[in-house]
Amino acid sequence: MTSTTDATTPDGYGELRAQLDTLTTEAFRPELAEIDRLDTLETARIMNGEDRSVPAAVGARLPEIAAAIDGTAERMARGGRLIYAGAGTAGRLGVLDASECPPTFNTDPSEVIGLIAGGPSAMIKAVEGAEDSKELAAADLDALDLTADDTVVGISASGRTPYAIGAVEHARGKGALTIGLSCNADSALGAAAEHGIEIVVGPELLTGSTRLKAGTAQKLVLNMLSTITMIRLGKTYGNLMVDVRASNEKLRARSRRIVSLATGASDEEIEAALAATDGEVKNAILTILGQVDGPTAATLLTASDGHLRAALAAAPRTT
Repeated sequence: MTSTTDATTPDGYGELRAQLDTLTTEAFRPELAEIDRLDTLETARIMNGEDRSVPAAVGARLPEIAAAIDGTAERMARGGRLIYAGAGTAGRLGVLDASECPPTFNTDPSEVIGLIAGGPSAMIKAVEGAEDSKELAAADLDALDLTADDTVVGISASGRTPYAIGAVEHARGKGALTIGLSCNADSALGAAAEHGIEIVVGPELLTGSTRLKAGTAQKLVLNMLSTITMIRLGKTYGNLMVDVRASNEKLRARSRRIVSLATGASDEEIEAALAATDGEVKNAILTILGQVDGPTAATLLTASDGHLRAALAAAPRTT
């Protein structure tokens, strides 16, 4: 006799459940089965202890991360883009990282892009079934006119999300560089990508809640991918954000502070330099340290592909 449960079970449910049973990120931890009976401080201590393990898990994969960054920077230097693709929490993390690049590094919004299964509305409300479609990922990438100079990062804690895998497979077929970021070993996403980065953080405090340790691990790696790529592209001078876009009062104050830290110039010199360079921090630093005017600073930076140290070395100082 067929049970009611079997009769109403959606097609593929058994197979999917079997897959989830094999994933470290989905594992049940019996030692935490009564965490809801602990007091708040003890629960917070346990959770904090869990979180401390994440940086070490990321550290174990630094060679793979560095190789992926070098490949990304090489392509972006040729005009390529960095494109994140994921569903749910993973997709939101990609969109977040992409959205922080314009104000931090003065990139155009088209240079670092975050795709989330189901589109922008999925940032705040889940879109039914969107993560299960490889075809949707391919269509989203096709809408961007993907090129071989682009880098596509599929993000999925489980490493099995069809949207993320579909994005990587489609991008690889177009000749783009592909990175698969997951939190399970031997993942389908890692196997599909040229650079598989698998940050194994272990089972979550709440069974299967991968917005916790897995989400933190993914955020740390995405920080590295975008930040170090921008360093390689000359978007910083030392550890100063010299390409910062001064779009509000806080950032305008930060711009002046960056010029001060880089040059040691007086407030009057800084204001004059920023006025001569339309507020561009990198250009202002070059006018002061390189002893050149605004147009010359712009020319030198163009010739050096935006790398301030190279532009400074080429500046025709008079002293």
